[in-house]
Amino acid sequence: MFETPEEVIGWLDNRLKFGIKPGLERMERLMAALGHPERYIRAVHVGGTNGKGSTVAFLRAIVEEAGLEAGTFTSPHMDHPCERIAVNGRPIGGKDLIACAEAVFPAVERLDREGNPPTEFEILTAMALHYFAFVHPVDVAIFEVGLGGRLDSTNVLHPLVSVITNVGHDHMNILGSTLKEIAAEKAGIIKNGVPLVTAARGEALETVAGTAKEKRAAVYRLGKQFQYTDLGPAENGERFSLQLVFKTFPDLEIGMFGRHQLENASLAAMAAYLLQTYYSFFIEDEHIAEGLKKAEWKGRFQIVSRRPLVILDGAHNPEGAASLTETFQRHFPEKKATVLFSALKDKPLAEMIAILDQLGGKLVFTEFSHPRGERAERLLSLSRAADKRAVKDWKGELARLIGGLTEEEALIVTGSLYFIAAVHPVVQKILKL
Repeated sequence: MFETPEEVIGWLDNRLKFGIKPGLERMERLMAALGHPERYIRAVHVGGTNGKGSTVAFLRAIVEEAGLEAGTFTSPHMDHPCERIAVNGRPIGGKDLIACAEAVFPAVERLDREGNPPTEFEILTAMALHYFAFVHPVDVAIFEVGLGGRLDSTNVLHPLVSVITNVGHDHMNILGSTLKEIAAEKAGIIKNGVPLVTAARGEALETVAGTAKEKRAAVYRLGKQFQYTDLGPAENGERFSLQLVFKTFPDLEIGMFGRHQLENASLAAMAAYLLQTYYSFFIEDEHIAEGLKKAEWKGRFQIVSRRPLVILDGAHNPEGAASLTETFQRHFPEKKATVLFSALKDKPLAEMIAILDQLGGKLVFTEFSHPRGERAERLLSLSRAADKRAVKDWKGELARLIGGLTEEEALIVTGSLYFIAAVHPVVQKILKL
């Protein structure tokens, strides 16, 4: 059926034409055809607007530090599609990718014939579930929600712990125009009796907590049941103290940058503590401390070079843009920023660009190949920065900007995670990394 991994990836890419189709009916059909792999997996389900991928990375590193195997399902990929299904950070191998694709293929064909074709993301989710249940069973599988939660394809899981990082303004064309509506969709991953870890605030928290109460799910809220104290920036990340329910970590360090990452690290530590307390996972204090320190996540304030200073950050919504701005000013207050930005047209672009305008440096707007990508000229028109321009050739512009950087300057490449994924291998070639 499939001879090579490239054939599988080509088949999946061809499914992108079916777009985004929220709903669980197709996933339930796929699960039944595969022998219900979701019932064989011990999982942690991570939803929210921002910080999902970082939280998954922190938790995976903690589990791995404890000598256990952690499967992860994340999106989008940075360098290769196989990264999206991984064990202890190692992408699924070619033979296993083929085996998982061939397992799900007959059920996909049946749905195609019925006029209800599964999407690329639904098929990938089904393949990940099959892999972690039957091909490479793991101690725990950590699944990142794709979009929303209630109708996301990952929501066939019945996890050990649920995590909702936060609720912000993203995918409003699908999830709703208010935080309350968006929170209701995010809260859809909460299951009966399954503990929830969250950093949601305000009216979003009210909605999330209300759903948890209906489901009789215990809520562990950042700032109440557990909390952190910011101890300031470190040379290669951040320092903080952490108070869990019955544990205190007086001095922790993470290798990711930004105050918002302290929040994500705290959520992961709390989830690990629940795995230890409720499900007898052998996770000790030193595993939490070392795992948090070692965790990495590409494309999130990723410093790919210090001389010259080049930073990649997938700030794809207003909250992400605000975190990027705050983190840059926190760690590099003496540097002048040049920003190369591209994004998708269905994002709140005016609000995002207004935040980036506040960096006070040069803004370069560009465009990349994506069905929902916005034109550079349109992005330019939304900016009020004094020094700005639009270019179509982002690869050439990237090389020019890097080549012209001085010691006092930094280049920040930001916007859509899909843009960052396209930039990542190119910037490495330019810098000869």
